[in-house]
Amino acid sequence: MALKRQKNNIVNLALMVVTADEKAGMTIDQTILNGKSATVSVRLINGGRKSAATKLDRQALTDLQEALTEILATDGDF
Repeated sequence: MALKRQKNNIVNLALMVVTADEKAGMTIDQTILNGKSATVSVRLINGGRKSAATKLDRQALTDLQEALTEILATDGDF
């Protein structure tokens, strides 16, 4: 029998996009395992409450990026 050692490099990245008073917004959490993205999830923040985490796949993230680009292309005060 041989001894097998397995080492994983796990990085958890948390990004917060919030209003100036930090009472509303969203968090984007990413787990990177051995240099590759393993999971990405988002949560909405409203006051002191957070919604349940929703996991997104790569296609959903690409669609979100496209939607945000289209929104930001329109002038106005959001």
